[in-house]
Amino acid sequence: MSNEKHIKSALISVFSKDGLAPIVKELDKQGVTIYSTGGTEKFINELGVGVVPVEDVTSYPSILGGRVKTLHPKVFGGILNRQNHDGDVAELAEYEIPQIDVVIVDLYPFEKTVASGASNQDIIEKIDIGGISLIRAAAKNYADVICVSSVDDYAEFLELISEKDGTISEEDRKRFAGKAFNVSSHYDTAIFNYFNQDNEETVLKISESNGKVLRYGENPHQKGFFFGNFDELFTKLHGKELSYNNLLDVDAAVNLMLEFKNDAPTFAILKHNNACGLAQRHTLYQAYVDALAGDPISAFGGVLISNTEIDLATAEEIHKLFCEVVIAPSFSAEALEILKGKKNRILLQIHDIEMPQTNVRSCLNGVLVQDRNNVTDTAEDLKSVTNIAPTEAQIDDLLFASKICKHTKSNTIVLAKNKQLCASGTGQTSRVDALQQAIHKAGTFDFDLNGAVMASDAFFPFPDCVEIADKAGISAVIQPGGSIKDQLSIDYCNENDVAMVMTGTRHFKH
Repeated sequence: MSNEKHIKSALISVFSKDGLAPIVKELDKQGVTIYSTGGTEKFINELGVGVVPVEDVTSYPSILGGRVKTLHPKVFGGILNRQNHDGDVAELAEYEIPQIDVVIVDLYPFEKTVASGASNQDIIEKIDIGGISLIRAAAKNYADVICVSSVDDYAEFLELISEKDGTISEEDRKRFAGKAFNVSSHYDTAIFNYFNQDNEETVLKISESNGKVLRYGENPHQKGFFFGNFDELFTKLHGKELSYNNLLDVDAAVNLMLEFKNDAPTFAILKHNNACGLAQRHTLYQAYVDALAGDPISAFGGVLISNTEIDLATAEEIHKLFCEVVIAPSFSAEALEILKGKKNRILLQIHDIEMPQTNVRSCLNGVLVQDRNNVTDTAEDLKSVTNIAPTEAQIDDLLFASKICKHTKSNTIVLAKNKQLCASGTGQTSRVDALQQAIHKAGTFDFDLNGAVMASDAFFPFPDCVEIADKAGISAVIQPGGSIKDQLSIDYCNENDVAMVMTGTRHFKH
């Protein structure tokens, strides 16, 4: 290895002491001089290892309640000096600055403190100043110094110093510098986003450190990655690794089922990000059976999700179907045993947490960002615009259909009856095409549309959709309204005894 450096001194100032003891003992065994501060210094002393307090180097105590400990020229000079630079070496000698070969830092847990719901003052005190400065200095001077910037790297560093008795190659020092700048940039991003929660600055900063390589992307010839904390959302109970397409379907399923979170037992089956079956019943078993009836063909290889625990009876029915993923808040022990019968079937227990409130997607040579669509149509939002008002049962079905419509690709039409998805037309360039697709599909699976309801994600510019729906047996319609020709659709409904309500809220999903 080129330009190897032998460690003679180390500065250790960490928040997390987990895994630190073996490093300290190994450095001590190799005769390395250790400098430290505060709690870390105490920890090292308790290990029976000699440590030089930073205060002895700087001739300054820790001040301002511990806010200033290492911010001193004698510390940063020891880190930033160039060992092959005669002027730097002379200045170290002149000012009695010790050479520092290793900097080990683990930053204050800013993100965990924010997530805990701590007070603003507690959060501010977890903004690390000295630690982040040490990391940047040591990483900048990787030519002479190795920077260990996180507890996650303790084990690897210990292995390095143990293998070669404290000799570190330039390649390893540079690699650790890259890790260090990843830590510092992520840390600063989290702090900025905390201060910019109201989006006063039109700036997008995203930093995800938990990257996972997927088998491939949408297709086998595309690379795929997932950046995020999957384990925060789910406990994976069984099955193969999730693919790029699995994750997209899981995302669609979770967002759809959130609409029915506290409702009666509800079951949904999704394919290519759209619901192909969904039903709400008194028992989960019946909800699953009726959801499957919506399109048993598309359900093959789909993603299944429930809003309540999956029991044995439901599991036995699910087990008859080839499906990629099953998601639920919980599974009974008997249900889990049955569903594990297919070794590749992915079983996910979803946790009760909030989903992100911002949607981000790539676009052209940049990204698009928008607020999450948190509007769910309710009975209070409905404005009856026809002579005939919908019945209470129809209102229930209209709101049920609207929830599905909100999470289906535009242009979309959703047909529902008795809280069961009869069919939907998804992602069509024409709303008429979406409706005709839905009617045809409902007929394919023998649904009687007489008395069914229709939901549209956007307004009707012409009365053609309500006319087609009426002739198919649809008795009530929910739509946003807002077309300059709304009255044409209203007139048709009045002339043909169709109830129609408007919500004033469009639910495009592109």
